[in-house]
Amino acid sequence: MKTRYTREELAAAVGRTVPDVLGTGLDVLFCGINPGLMSAVTGHHFARPGNRFWPALHLSGFTLRQLRPDEQDQLPGLGLGITNVVARATAGAAELTADEYRAGGEILRTKVLAYKPRWLAVVGIGAYRAAFASPKAVIGRQAATVGDTGLWVLPNPSGLNAHFTVDTLAAEFSKLRDAVAAAPG
Repeated sequence: MKTRYTREELAAAVGRTVPDVLGTGLDVLFCGINPGLMSAVTGHHFARPGNRFWPALHLSGFTLRQLRPDEQDQLPGLGLGITNVVARATAGAAELTADEYRAGGEILRTKVLAYKPRWLAVVGIGAYRAAFASPKAVIGRQAATVGDTGLWVLPNPSGLNAHFTVDTLAAEFSKLRDAVAAAPG
């Protein structure tokens, strides 16, 4: 898998979308904020080399080994999926508007009601707060649900999130993994 792209290739990816990784009967539907440019170029979620989603997913016990972004299609077989709050790719989440988060939250609710995962895990507290109009939400299990789907907020795995290391991210992911294991579906 190519890991270096030109400035022109990345600029051409602005506004593109990355297809969801979905299936019915999922244990967890992970939800990113929006695709970054590397994800838009490759068509794979969490594709930027500094992103810690894939290591945290593995270290928390969701996968037996660390998958690469180009192996994302293996996730539904493991009961996992990926989507985003906002579909359009940007160089950074700061480029998104409040209206996009609100509209993305509505689209996300519709997806969750259609696919019925046991858990929706939003990776990014700010994205969750904006999309679900929950300004005081904290990391972890939320009291709210979407239909029968439980809501969980995880820290943003971006390498730009200096508040969390791979190990502390994995610890947060593990709490969700424990919740999944405690109530088999």
